[in-house]
Amino acid sequence: MKSDPRSGLPAVHVVLGYTELEPVLARNPRTVVLAAIRSVLGDIRATTIPALASESEWVAKIDERIQQAAQLSLRHVINATGVILHTNLGRAPLHASAIAAIADTAAGNSNLEYDLSTGARGSRYVHCVDLLTELTGAEDALIVNNCAAALVLALNTTANGRDAIISRGELIEIGGSFRVPDIMAQSGAALCEVGTTNRTYARDYSEALTDRSGAIVKVHRSNFEVSGFVAEATVEELVPVAREAGIALIHDFGSGLLISLDSAGLHGEPTAGDAVNAGASLVVMSGDKLLGGPQAGIVLGSRELVARCRKNPLTRALRVDKLTVAALGATLQLYRDADTAMREVPVLSMIATPAESVRARAARIAEQLNDGQLNDGQMSAEVVNTEATVGGGAYPSSRIPSHALAIRGDARAIEQRLREARVPVIGRIEKDQLLLDLRSVLPRDDAELVMSVQQALGGVGAS
Repeated sequence: MKSDPRSGLPAVHVVLGYTELEPVLARNPRTVVLAAIRSVLGDIRATTIPALASESEWVAKIDERIQQAAQLSLRHVINATGVILHTNLGRAPLHASAIAAIADTAAGNSNLEYDLSTGARGSRYVHCVDLLTELTGAEDALIVNNCAAALVLALNTTANGRDAIISRGELIEIGGSFRVPDIMAQSGAALCEVGTTNRTYARDYSEALTDRSGAIVKVHRSNFEVSGFVAEATVEELVPVAREAGIALIHDFGSGLLISLDSAGLHGEPTAGDAVNAGASLVVMSGDKLLGGPQAGIVLGSRELVARCRKNPLTRALRVDKLTVAALGATLQLYRDADTAMREVPVLSMIATPAESVRARAARIAEQLNDGQLNDGQMSAEVVNTEATVGGGAYPSSRIPSHALAIRGDARAIEQRLREARVPVIGRIEKDQLLLDLRSVLPRDDAELVMSVQQALGGVGAS
């Protein structure tokens, strides 16, 4: 009977005394090396890795474990899923000017809360207001840390301890199993549900009005569609209902779209300007979805109500930092010319790029990968037709013609190797093959994509 190789494992102090380990000890703290040794020993005892026979094998595994531990948890990855606004992968990539603004602001001090014209204390909430009002037509604007926070703040300001009237068909669930009614409840407002799942009319809101009513809430259903026997009250229909009752009408607009995407073949999503012009008292939306900026929640609306939101103590808890302000401001600057925005804002550019251009990029990358003899010629990359999606809860039924690299071989094994690469490449498995959809890959990442795939699957540049 074969003896258990785990029974002959060396003690920690023995491994620590290996001569070949001395260079590792010289460049790392002793505590770090000790932790790596114990980690490797633990994995061998748990049989998650095979026993190591020589000093060099021990040193290689310990050094590898140290490098893994030193790697930051939050890392750059390449999004080749075909979902442009992938929530799990950080949603919108930023334009170079936004990245530069972050770096410039982070490198030293800034006038975040200092008024350069008066030499007195200023407010962090003034920096993007002019751009937001110019681009949307709103009287005033306020930035907080995300759209859910913007909704809570708007409700807490207008309906704390009172009723917020909302259609049953708009009590939606968003990402991460968070539900709008649960988020709304944290504002201190009591939900007053009206209508039915599929049909709600303006009269349903009118009939629900009482002296306890504080706000009417309209939620834009951006992440799903209801068709068939349906009806909903528009913001325009709800404006006179809210006005007559003397209460706020809050529109959770969500996506943050600033310019129409009709030219890119995507229809049906209103812009922020449309939402403001419809007449809601307050409009709340995201900064990191179709707007293409950093994570932020934006409140647009009347001077009086936005001022009340700004003075709400909750605003302090929900405030944004200087890096968000810098990135959002730089992104908004691009929208002062619509053509520039469509060309330069990464999210909009990825959506609007012609399918032929995506195919040309895919063909160039496939040629480079195949020239590199992936896995000694046992794998190959082929360009295939695919359909990409916007993601981020926007245009849920729309499909964008795209092209992907289909890598032949064991799809699950390939997916894992790419996911564990030095620069992880995240694709999708479809019909038992791994697809790397170029629609969601930034062109600036093409060279890195080639290198990462080659290193993970073998060939030129393999480590």
